Amino acid sequence: MDMSANNEGQWPDELDALIAAPKHHKLLFENEFVRVLDTSIPPNEITEVHTHRFPAALYVISWSDFVRYDQNGNVVLDARNLEKSFSSSTALWSGSLAPHALKNVGTTDLHIISVEIKNVI
Repeated sequence: MDMSANNEGQWPDELDALIAAPKHHKLLFENEFVRVLDTSIPPNEITEVHTHRFPAALYVISWSDFVRYDQNGNVVLDARNLEKSFSSSTALWSGSLAPHALKNVGTTDLHIISVEIKNVI
């Protein structure tokens, strides 16, 4: 079952991370089941507004504080307020992410490999 079938209009192709924010997202691998992205955001950079349609397992290469904004510029997450700080070699889970922009407000690169789960078998 394709997990993206619900709310198809919420995921316009032009907001896909690879299309809307290619400076910060690179495709490493894709098939009918998964899509693997390399995401890297240097300090003080902000991504273009984009989506992550599929939930994903994330692997942290390097962590940095960040602020996630919704498509209207409202803060939806400030990583400096998280109870836990993440280090390199940490694995995390993320649900799908609606249109957002992300600014690296830390001093190091935010570098994450995400394995997006396209299909449930």
